Amino acid sequence: MAKEPRKLTGLHVFLIFAAAFAVIISVNITLAVNAVSTFPGLEVKNSYVASQEFDARRSAQESLGWSIYASAQEDQVKLEISDQNGNPVEVAKLSATLGRATHVKDDQEPDFRFDGQAYVAPAILGPGNWNLRLVARAENGIEFTQRVILHVKG
Repeated sequence: MAKEPRKLTGLHVFLIFAAAFAVIISVNITLAVNAVSTFPGLEVKNSYVASQEFDARRSAQESLGWSIYASAQEDQVKLEISDQNGNPVEVAKLSATLGRATHVKDDQEPDFRFDGQAYVAPAILGPGNWNLRLVARAENGIEFTQRVILHVKG
């Protein structure tokens, strides 16, 4: 005896559509929650105040004539700061945050030491793009801030 083929009823079609939309909605909710929970936050508290000070800070930084270059070697980060003549610069104060551009989970604050030519610090780096958010103070008190992109090959 041959079995009768199953009939596709309206209930079956509804359940197929409901299951498809449930998958789509659950994926969207999961992605939205992950996007919000990994957002690193605001760069400045008040963008208007920051914009009013921008030109003065930029002019002061440009007057220093510094060039910044960051590189990674095995388990170390090397930060080279040079003046307009290419000579290494030793700053009065240096602080930096090293992390990924997309989240703060891997952020670390390297303890940079000046070796006479550059600043070096131990760091745990995986392959990919990293940001070094640098704040340095010159001997004359001018604050120098810059985000340096660091590419680590894997």
